[in-house]
Amino acid sequence: MNPTAGQPTASASSRHVQVFLPVLAALIALAWVSLWALGRSPYARYVDHGDWSASGPAAFLCRVVPAGDVVVPALFYALAWVLMTTAMMLPTTLPLFVAFDRLTAQREDHGRLLVLLGMGYTTVWAAFGLLAHALHAGVLSLLASVPTLAWHGWLIGAGTIALAGAFQFSKLKYRCLDKCRTPLSFVMQHWRGHAQSRHAFALGAHHGLFCVGCCWALMLLMFAVGTGSLGWMLVLAAVMAIEKNARWGRRLSMPLGVALLSWAVALVATHA
Repeated sequence: MNPTAGQPTASASSRHVQVFLPVLAALIALAWVSLWALGRSPYARYVDHGDWSASGPAAFLCRVVPAGDVVVPALFYALAWVLMTTAMMLPTTLPLFVAFDRLTAQREDHGRLLVLLGMGYTTVWAAFGLLAHALHAGVLSLLASVPTLAWHGWLIGAGTIALAGAFQFSKLKYRCLDKCRTPLSFVMQHWRGHAQSRHAFALGAHHGLFCVGCCWALMLLMFAVGTGSLGWMLVLAAVMAIEKNARWGRRLSMPLGVALLSWAVALVATHA
């Protein structure tokens, strides 16, 4: 019996690789276009932490869904965050998908494994987004209940920027960044090849944890500059992609940290 029966030929594998990257690029482009369209639609406010019970379809859902004031905003925000993650973080992790794509190209369930890898990665970022959403909502609630804090709300933005700057110098940042910068060795170390579906999802989630570990502070900047700001999304996505994928990207971390800390000091000096 021919052991290669049922497996793709070399030319078929090559054609597959030629199709894979354009499809992934199209998915990223679609996410950016969707964010742009959302920002110019009447539903743009659903990405922010506004008054969800004031008017519109979401306000109706808040009234009819049990615990709607909590559930509906969280659901809308989770969907928007997944879209944002697809646009911003997927380009930074393309080497992981390329490495996994080549490693599993001969498997009949290759496409499904790639989807599960992406689902695992996205699930971790979605969980982080919900935690960040809850934290942000809690801070806004505190500001609303304490007028003195509301008058000095700029301190929260300055503190977030300073936190992102300080994290650029932490050992955790570089430990996680090193894992993200070597996707092939990461896949070879963690991919077992059996119980493929579960392990593909786990591999994506595991890599997502390291990705969150090195980028969470920069992503929190979206709450300081506005979660619906497409320009800031592009800037942060470019910075994180360079840090993780460019040969000289690791050298960007400290200058970026200095710039963020200087920005925070300037904000304090301006408002003091």
